[in-house]
Amino acid sequence: MKEKLRYLKTVTLCLSFLLLGKAAFTQIDTERLKKHIYFLADDKMKGRGTGSKQVQKAANYIEKEFKRYGLSPKGEKGYRQTFTAKVTRVVVKDSIRKADNIIGFIDNGAPYTIVVGAHYDHLGEGHQGSSRDSLGVGKIHNGADDNASGVAGLLELARYYATNNEKEKCNLLFVAFGAEELGLLGSKYFTQHPTLPLKDIHWMLNMDMIGRYNPENGLAIIGYGTSSKFPAIFAGLKSDIKFYTSKDGNGGSDQTSFYKKDVPVLFFHTGGHDDYHKPGDDADKIDYKALHSILELERQVIDNSMNEAKMDFIWTN
Repeated sequence: MKEKLRYLKTVTLCLSFLLLGKAAFTQIDTERLKKHIYFLADDKMKGRGTGSKQVQKAANYIEKEFKRYGLSPKGEKGYRQTFTAKVTRVVVKDSIRKADNIIGFIDNGAPYTIVVGAHYDHLGEGHQGSSRDSLGVGKIHNGADDNASGVAGLLELARYYATNNEKEKCNLLFVAFGAEELGLLGSKYFTQHPTLPLKDIHWMLNMDMIGRYNPENGLAIIGYGTSSKFPAIFAGLKSDIKFYTSKDGNGGSDQTSFYKKDVPVLFFHTGGHDDYHKPGDDADKIDYKALHSILELERQVIDNSMNEAKMDFIWTN
């Protein structure tokens, strides 16, 4: 009898460790967020300017992570959707550059798909004409908040949904957009050449600059008015951060490209700061605890939206 009880205790303990291990693996992980941001915003990446070797290194990194999580390729050639980025606000002569969207898919056999996006390019060494530093040309603009923070969020949500052993009620498409800083070029190209029908998109979530949370201002969630279903989706959300909603779908980031194609959108954004588009936007200035909380909030919104019928679209401005 004692042997049987000892055996049962051992089995119970092993199962507990397995369950705890699974729970830990599928939670949003702050250390992974740090790893992604410190890699993408390192000086060696030289600001991830469109057309540079370093932005290709960033694209390779994102693609490798998608593969690691088991996402299916959903580009035009593997995970890649390649397009030409014409630079109009440029200080140097090479005004035509190749760029890529990196696209991974979780196919749950559902009729509708939620798109989760973030751009991975930044200003390079200030030659693209968008630096707010008057002496910025030739200086590395690391873009930790803009937008390594959004890419880190994209990768963590992709990992979470790919490894939680749940068959969700929607498919999920994860898109790292190229050439956003040159005029939303990657998202414009995707919505003009979608790799799945736009009519099958439930809604689109965009992350751009989610790493410098200011508790006085709170997190902005823009696009709340683009579907009549968002109020029900937001009902009962729990978070340890302050947030507020804005109804407008338009704005200076990639959700605008989807909004203009009649797709409901939400844009998560912690707001501007003194390092915006300057060389001082570095990884050690990111609020990683708040970033973790923002992703947990986004996860709740995504999960709640899967319980809704196909999202309607409302034009707000």
